[in-house]
Amino acid sequence: MTIFEALRESHDRQRTLLDLLVKTHGDSDGRDELFKRVRAELEHHAGAEERALYIPMMEHDMTQEKARHSVAEHHEIDELIETLQQTDYSSPSWLATARQLQEIVTHHLDEEEQEVFQLAGRVFDDATKQSLADTYQEEMQRLAS
Repeated sequence: MTIFEALRESHDRQRTLLDLLVKTHGDSDGRDELFKRVRAELEHHAGAEERALYIPMMEHDMTQEKARHSVAEHHEIDELIETLQQTDYSSPSWLATARQLQEIVTHHLDEEEQEVFQLAGRVFDDATKQSLADTYQEEMQRLAS
């Protein structure tokens, strides 16, 4: 498995969880459970991805700027998650912010898959892509425990 395949698995989970989250209503157990799962998935993914992909990308001139841009988007996502944590589940602004989170995360994932992966694929050899996948998966497990 390459780093890109490992990341796509998490991307698919994120898309599914966010789709379910924006369909929830009010202050419900379902909304609370899904939000906790979304928050954990996004936080673990961002931390593991930065360590396994973006730090190595920053070592190459060709990929440095794209890696920095992606890390900045992670911070934007973190800010929206924090806003959601501080907003009552029954507030109309909660769902509006959740939709905004879904839009930004989806944009970020699409950009990674369509631009970042192709660029990184040109600077990393096959063995490195597999090694980075191992690093990513180990970091995901560490963050989840």
